[in-house]
This record gives sequence, structure tokens and C-alpha cells, in this order.
Amino acid sequence: MKDECLICGAPLKYSETETQMECAVCRKKESSNTACENGHYVCNECHTGGMDSIIGVCLAEKSKNPIKIIQKMMSLPFCHMHGPEHHVMVGSALLTAYKNAGGNINLPKALSEMQSRGKKVPGGACGFWGACGAGVSAGMFVSIVTGSTPLAKEEWQLSNFMTAEALGAIASCGGPRCCKRDSYLSIIKAVEFSKVHLGVEMELNNIKCIHSAQNNQCIGERCPFK
Repeated sequence: MKDECLICGAPLKYSETETQMECAVCRKKESSNTACENGHYVCNECHTGGMDSIIGVCLAEKSKNPIKIIQKMMSLPFCHMHGPEHHVMVGSALLTAYKNAGGNINLPKALSEMQSRGKKVPGGACGFWGACGAGVSAGMFVSIVTGSTPLAKEEWQLSNFMTAEALGAIASCGGPRCCKRDSYLSIIKAVEFSKVHLGVEMELNNIKCIHSAQNNQCIGERCPFK
């Protein structure tokens, strides 16, 4: 099994209420619900160091398949088994495949916006907010390609429908969380949604999980990608 804490490898502990923590890497102090059993806390920024490489990967990509694109990101050194990097990766993979499948977007601008939005969704949102960041990232994808704002009509509706469909698929599997499983489920729903509502048909492939040995909380046979 892959260890949890990036500092000492101890299991992570989640509290119901936030307390003041100091990042063991950069020493920044902020409120969080998460630390390892030895008290180490790593902030989102330090946890996702190197995530800027996502944009370079996406701009060089020709695939119309967002699963294949995100799997390339998952193989990079910055990506851990779990973490807020997935909140950017899902939307970035979808934007890239959408563009390559004929979607009319400015991809560099869209990817930059995805980074900005996705980084604002903290780790643990799935449990503490009741909204998995991978599912929210799929909603961000639709928001970006449609140009949605809080005052938009159809674009606002589509973005929220997309998030709802992704979260529904994630919730149907039950907990505990798996950032890889939830990313795949969100992408599948987004590909289906894009074909019906946006008129852009991306590609999908059968998904077989290769990460279960790294996940201490793998749900085993309940996972659709087992």
C-alpha cells in the first residue's frame, strides 16, 4: 500500500472541524481539517507542486479521449493517489479532448482558467462540502466552454446540470473517496453530456483500474473499474 502522509508516510486523519495548521513544507499557517497521525499538515499549494505541467501536456495532446489524457497526467510525478490536483486535471482533460474533437474554444486561455478555478477547490471537499472536486471540475468544464456566469441563463443551467450528473454518479458508488474513480466517473458523464447538450462527441475507452494497490481505502468489487 502507498503511504498517506507526504512527510512521514503515516495515515491521514480527518476532523469534523477546522483547526489552525502549519504546513510542514512551506510553514504557511491556515485552517484545515486534515493532518497525519503524527501531526504533519501539507497545504494544497505544496501538495500540488508541479501541477503547472498540466497545461504543457494538454497543449501537446492530439487525443479526443479525455480518459487517455488524464491517465497521462496521473503518471506524472506531481500527481498523488489522492489530492486536489484532480480538481484541475478532470476539467483540463475534458477541455483538451473537447477542443481536439472540434469544440470551438481558445484552449490555452481555457486551460489557464481551469487552473485558476480548480485550484480554489480544496482537498477533502468531497467529504466536507458534500461536493467532490472531480465532479465540480466537470461542471467547470461546461461553464468554461459555454461562457457561463452567475447571470447567464442556459449556460448557467447546463453547468449546474453537469455538476449534478457527475456528483450523482460519484455518490452512487458510495464512500470512501477515490480520486481516480471519481475522476473517471466525472469524465464519463461529461463525455455523454457534451454529445447531447454541446454537440461535440469526444471518445471513451474501457477503463481498468491500475491504482487499487496504491489506495488504502479501495472499495474493491464495488468499484466499476475493478
